[in-house]
Amino acid sequence: MAEPVLRVDGLCRSFGPVRAVDEVSFTLAAGGSLGIVGESGSGKTTTARIVVDLERADAGEVLVGGRPRTGRARGRAERLARAREVQMVFQDPYLSLDPRTSVRAALAETLRLHFPGADHPARIGELLDQVGLGARVAEALPRQLSGGQRQRVAIARALAVRPAVLVLDEAVAALDVSVQAQVLNLLADIREQTGIGYLFITHDLGVVRCVTDDVVVMRHGRIVESGPTGRVLDTPQHAYTRLLLESVPRPGWDPERIAAARRAL
Repeated sequence: MAEPVLRVDGLCRSFGPVRAVDEVSFTLAAGGSLGIVGESGSGKTTTARIVVDLERADAGEVLVGGRPRTGRARGRAERLARAREVQMVFQDPYLSLDPRTSVRAALAETLRLHFPGADHPARIGELLDQVGLGARVAEALPRQLSGGQRQRVAIARALAVRPAVLVLDEAVAALDVSVQAQVLNLLADIREQTGIGYLFITHDLGVVRCVTDDVVVMRHGRIVESGPTGRVLDTPQHAYTRLLLESVPRPGWDPERIAAARRAL
């Protein structure tokens, strides 16, 4: 079998007495899309931050393309190389974009850092086309863009370094439903065109069903169920997975019954 683009083995991370991530393991196939789902406090975001190198694991290993990246990077060159392997898109792009910096300048800054001397204007145009914006927004500031446009800029900036893995942490949660659909369709097109691997961190099972091949369900820092997305969502084996599915509002939905079931788990 081909080497997974991302392998996570036995990750553990504690904050004082709280075990935020407890023996978490999974793989992401090259060009695949894996969802990590769970409620707030399940450990999914801490896991993502370890993958991206924003948090240190207490134990366990992260490998990208078979290369370990759990230990501390030695020097600037290795830090930049790691950053090019895995990029992250956050929930609120307005907080991750400098309000004083135009779209063109934000992309140029990333390109200058990682690829000094390259043809940056041509690459900026390519990136803007790739995310469906075009040159018309190049001189715009973040406040002049809609939420969907800002998230497209954040995606373009992440793609600028041609990463092997893109981690999307609730990347469409702050958008209107119609805009969510547009961004998810865009991400699907980009994956098909580039072969990039996606790691989706989300509480939204609709997003998971729409854009992932496989899913991992986390609760209290541990994986309670995993497998192909269709199988896990259609025939869940764990009571917590069933509870997540039952928590989605629909006709006849009873939030008090759901809350009682959650307390009983």
